[in-house]
Order: sequence, then C-alpha cells, then structure tokens
Amino acid sequence: MMVDHAQAATETPLRYTPLYDRHVALGARMVPFAGYSMPVQYEGIIAEHAHTRAAAGLFDVSHMGQAFLIGPDHDTTAAALERLVPADIRALGRGRQRYTQFLNPQGGILDDLMVSRSPDAADDGTLMLIVNAACKDDDFAHLEASLPAGVRLQRADDRALLALQGPKAVDVLVRLGADVADWPFMTASQATIAGIDCSVTRSGYTGEDGFEISVRNTNAVALWDALVADDDVKPIGLGARDSLRLEGGLCLYGHDIDQATTPVEANLLWSIQKRRREEGGFPGDHVIREQIANGAPRLRVGIRPEGRAPAREGTEILSRDGQPIGTVTSGGFGPTVNGPVAMGYVAAAHAAAGTPVTLMVRGKPLAAEVVALPFVPARFYRGR
Repeated sequence: MMVDHAQAATETPLRYTPLYDRHVALGARMVPFAGYSMPVQYEGIIAEHAHTRAAAGLFDVSHMGQAFLIGPDHDTTAAALERLVPADIRALGRGRQRYTQFLNPQGGILDDLMVSRSPDAADDGTLMLIVNAACKDDDFAHLEASLPAGVRLQRADDRALLALQGPKAVDVLVRLGADVADWPFMTASQATIAGIDCSVTRSGYTGEDGFEISVRNTNAVALWDALVADDDVKPIGLGARDSLRLEGGLCLYGHDIDQATTPVEANLLWSIQKRRREEGGFPGDHVIREQIANGAPRLRVGIRPEGRAPAREGTEILSRDGQPIGTVTSGGFGPTVNGPVAMGYVAAAHAAAGTPVTLMVRGKPLAAEVVALPFVPARFYRGR
C-alpha cells in the first residue's frame, strides 16, 4: 500500500482502505475523514454529483464499521439488539434490511446504523450491522457490553464496502453477472459480481437507486476495477456524497443527529415501528414516547435560502420578527436544485413548510423559507 509517510508520522496516524492506491492513481484529492485518508473528489464535486444522478457513481465507503451479531436464533439475536435500538428487529424478514439508531438513556442518538438479515434460513440468528466510521469502536464496545449470554459480536474488519449509486447502477451489476434486477429497495442478499462473492443490499445514502456491496478486503480492488471498467461508472468522492445526501434530506451523524437529538426531533419517527412505539423497551423510551404523544420541542426541517449564498452548519435561524428559533446543521449548494439548500432544527411552532425565516449568514440577515424534505425526490426502486 502507498502511504503518505508524513501523515503516518503524525500523532494519530491515518488509516487506509484497501482501495487507497486506486484513489491516488486516479488523481483523487485525499483528505482525513473519520480517521481515514479518503477521496473528497476526483474531477470535481458538481460533475461527480451530476454523474451519479444520471448514470452510476462508485463510492469507497470501506471506512464504515461492519460486524455480525450472532446468536442461536433470530428472535434471540433480535431481542438482544432491541435492548439498544428502537426499531422492530424481530419483525425484520429474511433478506431484508432496516435503518435504526443506538440510543442513550435520554433518547439521544449515539449513532445510526443499518441492520440486515440473510435470506438463507441456515443463517438465522445472524444479523449484519453497518455503523458510521467515526463511531464504530464506541458502537461495538457499547453493543458488546450489553449482550446477553449466547449472543456475540464478530467484527468484520476483513471486509470492504463499496456503494454503487444512480439510475444505471442496476444495469451495471446485471452486466457483471449479478441477479439483482428485481430486488426492491432494502433487499439484503448474496450476489456474485464479476465472479466475486459479495453481500449486497439495494440501498445507499444518495437518494438514488443503488447498492451497497460488502466484499472481502482481498477482493476489493478486483471488484472496484470491474465496476469502473463499465462506461456508465465513475468514481465519486465524499464531496458529492455529501451534496447528494443533503439534497435527499438524509441525516449525517455528528451534524444533523447526535447524542442530544432524539429520533422524533430528527423526523425519523418512521424508523420506529408500531410495536416498539407501543411497548418501548429501548433506551430513552420514556422521552421518545412522550414526544410521540405530545410533540417534540423542536424538529428537523428543510430550508431554502433566497438568492445564491449558502447557509453553512452553525448558521443561526431567526423568526421573521428576529427571535432565535434554531440552527442550521447541514448546508451548501444543491447542484440538482441549482441553488442553496440547508437542514436544521427549529422550534416546533415554526416547523411547518412555508414558514418564512431569517438566516444570519456572515452577520447579515438572509431571507429563507422552511420547506418539505427531501429537496430532490428519492428514486428508490420499490418493485414492479
């Protein structure tokens, strides 16, 4: 592996994904992110964003944490995980994936994660977890400290993760031999891509149709090379990944959600299924169920500033009469909407779409409006 020895000599050495050399060879601009050296862009964020919307963008997300939660049967393993998350894991069907959050005793979000169940009955009792890179060590320690006898966590540090996103992603995988054309959104299964065995979900974090592909580190470069050889595929950096997820109204942990934010405040109530809302049994359930019943004091909303100036994270949000009502948590230029877009939290009384607000951008008031999320409609494949 090619390593920047000047960086490696710093107090906290950066880590490298199995695809680091490929990024450098392609001329990517590399930046530190969540402890890893990661590509922020190749040819430019706007061009990469547009290509993902039009064809297929390939992202290296191998810095994410992967692990398997293993128990004697599905109900036992699901119950162990449900002690820490508010989603209904017991009802997760074979070959399906679900989004949820680790919560603290106040209902705040320690991290968000994806949980997958194999379609194979022989794998019952095993759940695959994907967590955020910056949180993975804490997440796995938190999980292991709470597991009952008979359920164990097996980290999958020997696996890389690639995301192929965009309307032509499915065609690319089919051309490489993967039988994925009819998979609906949030399917989780095995597939052979260019002769390589992979664990695949029809999911992603761009708002586009696409797939996340878990593969052994030893096969990551071969899989990457097979994918980028397709004319519809271009490598995409973290810059466009961020602009795509922002247009999609998707939360970034540590910015739009954190330990002081509940799923209700974050407008993630859809990720807490009916049984869990009624029964509770997860950390902070008293706070979350009270907010479900009576409303949260603040809510995550979309914001469209007037003009062309973007409102960045930390921008103060005021009511039109000048009272502080919230803060922007993500903001920037939306290439698809051709203008600035932002997300943030406002007091619940100001959260309705159409509410006029003022943003304090570099000390100057900027007119804006609360809008419904997402800014760009999702194009997930729901099936025929």
